[in-house]
Amino acid sequence: MTSPGIRPRRTSLLATAGALVAVCLLGGGPPAAADVQDTAGPVTESATVVPVQTTGPADKRFNLVVLGDGYTADEMSAFRADVDEHLKVLWSMEPFASYRSYINVWAVEVPSRESGVDCDPSLDSPRRDTPLNMGFWGGCNPRSVQRLLTVDSGPAGALAGLVPGATPANRQILALANSDTYGGAGGGYATASGGNALSALITPHELGHSLGKLQDEYDYYQRGVPGGGYQGGEPDSAHHTLLTEEQMRERRAKWWRWLGEESEAGGIIGRHEGGLYSTTGVWRPSRHSAMKTLGYAFDQVEREVLTQRISAKVDLVQDHTPNTAPIGDDRTVWVDTLHPLGGELDVVWRLDRRPLRTQGARTVDLRRLRLSPGTHTLTATVSDPTPFVRDPAIRRSAALTRTVVWTVDTSVDTRPEPVTPAFTGHTDTATPVGASSVVYADTTHPVDRTLRVRWALDGRPLANGGNDRDLDLSALRLRPGTHVLTARIAGTAARLSWTVDASPARAAYRLSEPLRTVHRPGRPVEYVYDGPFTMALSARDDRAGAVVREFRVDGDGWQTYYGWPTDSDAPYRFTPSGTVIDGLVFGKLGRHRAAPWDDATPDYGTHTIEYRTVDAAGNVSKPGSFLVTLLPPLPYGPEAP
Repeated sequence: MTSPGIRPRRTSLLATAGALVAVCLLGGGPPAAADVQDTAGPVTESATVVPVQTTGPADKRFNLVVLGDGYTADEMSAFRADVDEHLKVLWSMEPFASYRSYINVWAVEVPSRESGVDCDPSLDSPRRDTPLNMGFWGGCNPRSVQRLLTVDSGPAGALAGLVPGATPANRQILALANSDTYGGAGGGYATASGGNALSALITPHELGHSLGKLQDEYDYYQRGVPGGGYQGGEPDSAHHTLLTEEQMRERRAKWWRWLGEESEAGGIIGRHEGGLYSTTGVWRPSRHSAMKTLGYAFDQVEREVLTQRISAKVDLVQDHTPNTAPIGDDRTVWVDTLHPLGGELDVVWRLDRRPLRTQGARTVDLRRLRLSPGTHTLTATVSDPTPFVRDPAIRRSAALTRTVVWTVDTSVDTRPEPVTPAFTGHTDTATPVGASSVVYADTTHPVDRTLRVRWALDGRPLANGGNDRDLDLSALRLRPGTHVLTARIAGTAARLSWTVDASPARAAYRLSEPLRTVHRPGRPVEYVYDGPFTMALSARDDRAGAVVREFRVDGDGWQTYYGWPTDSDAPYRFTPSGTVIDGLVFGKLGRHRAAPWDDATPDYGTHTIEYRTVDAAGNVSKPGSFLVTLLPPLPYGPEAP
């Protein structure tokens, strides 16, 4: 018996056909069931738009609009819990973590007449009366695959249209189905089931498709069946190629700038065979990544693409001194920029093409320049120096570089207008900020003077010249604990205050009973097993908010801990060769194995397992570690004399 609004989580085996990924067909993915007709009447009449995260006006932000389907009025709390679970994983992954401040999140709640979605989990399962007509099997298509979860684009677009200021150009729709069956899709819209053990990991993958136009990297289409050889020409995909590493370097093509680096997803960026549903004949950058195996990071190639796509949804210059007519040289000129969580934007001022020594300040006082009589050209170029981007074409694009131009005419007199010194925008003060965040505070802009923002930590003034609108906390190397950060406008009473959470959440592990435990000086504790063992990871934080748990084996990529794919409450199970579940392999100790035809050589011996947390403020804990020694089976035959 369950309480109203609380959906039980199933513990049955995965009922889908893909690897730890959701399917997206070539060419941008399958249609989002656009041919399905909405017959439920005006879907918007009973809908409620709930702001989940607001970083700025909708018309100046990238808006992630999350729709729920198949959630009855009594199950709306389950929808909210599913949204929170999906977002906590998304914010732990780059580049979404660094650019979270570019994104507004809206949940559109529309109660369903019936609980659940169509054809879940089988084609002969009932069809449900729901607002968005979501359904598995590509919308109950017997020629499709079960994991393909589609949505009716008509009502989805109508519901997303309820968000004021959000348009198709600055938004992304994510539809969550009230289901515990694994599934999702990417294309015009992204979809995912709400409550499967792996559901929160589906969303970043599908956004990789829908937002980044990234392709699948797994080497099969149907579970348990190798994909065969690739037959096409050089793929348009940024992260697939037929070229060798030498050819990539010679032609400066594909991911040549990243070759040889340690992949964010584990291993080395190079040339790994398989992808685009083919086992051979095509190559990808990393051994595994979020576009191949759920739970791993986007590698550098995918991260660069997504950084461009997110940034293209917004304008780095949020506002500036009007430039539709010449301005005088008896005033200040300013630009307001966006503020990534992961670093500060650069602002370079030029007068008649000569750089000015402003140290990145957002305001220039023309009176200090003593301009010669006549007209001059003033420019402010705002750019994002993120290390996530190496391609000069992307860095020069409007997504990462914007320039504002003014004509300065010394014969123009500026009419003074009274402007009250005040903060106009700032990092949210209601929730703690992390020890590595960039905190910002924008102000009004009097024409006759430059307002200065003074920062202090725990009452002690901080030096922050040049761009005083942003403060990079990572440069302060804060000691663990809670701190108070303040910003004030010099010479006024205007003041802001933030709580800085500099203490990451603590992680703990629990293992199944070992044969023995070994303690050696200077080494992590070692657990010895002669067969499969399980690991449960837990996290504890001294503040409210979701915590993501991660682990890695033998220095491979960090993987989000989700429990076990058939039951999120069950511990993760390690075996010498992995456990095959519905044609996929989970929990191989040692070298990663995703498909049954991957190398199944048992990895006996001693292995290092590390674990860490990412808390709601973005703090990443220092990894803990332990050793596991897996003993090989004793040889068969008579005992030696």
